[in-house]
Amino acid sequence: MTTHNDNYSAAALDAPRRVELTLARVDPWSVLKISFLLSVALGIAGVFTSIILWFVVDSMHVFAEIENFLTSMGAESFKALLDYVRLPKVMSYATIISVINVVLLTSIATLGALLYNVIASLVGGVRVSLMDE
Repeated sequence: MTTHNDNYSAAALDAPRRVELTLARVDPWSVLKISFLLSVALGIAGVFTSIILWFVVDSMHVFAEIENFLTSMGAESFKALLDYVRLPKVMSYATIISVINVVLLTSIATLGALLYNVIASLVGGVRVSLMDE
């Protein structure tokens, strides 16, 4: 025969555990490394996406149609603008934008970590409740 204490201890063992943690500090060096790697990956993906989109637009003959339209209107001087949408230029633009994004995202994430540390020292950080189910 079980007693009341045995039932209570069995129920207490089966109950989910709850732990409250406080994120009081973020290491800025770790944030710098992770944000740099993620932004480089995002930059590579952006360059490949722009190349794929250029091939899709080119396979739809959009650039040829624009060139034919400008020729039919007698605006051959504007055809020089199409040199800016050729594949080498598009790759160069995408690479330049990706490098700028790497620098900006890395610096913003690191400054955000430093700012979080200052604010967390004042107000105590972010409290997270974890539950074992």
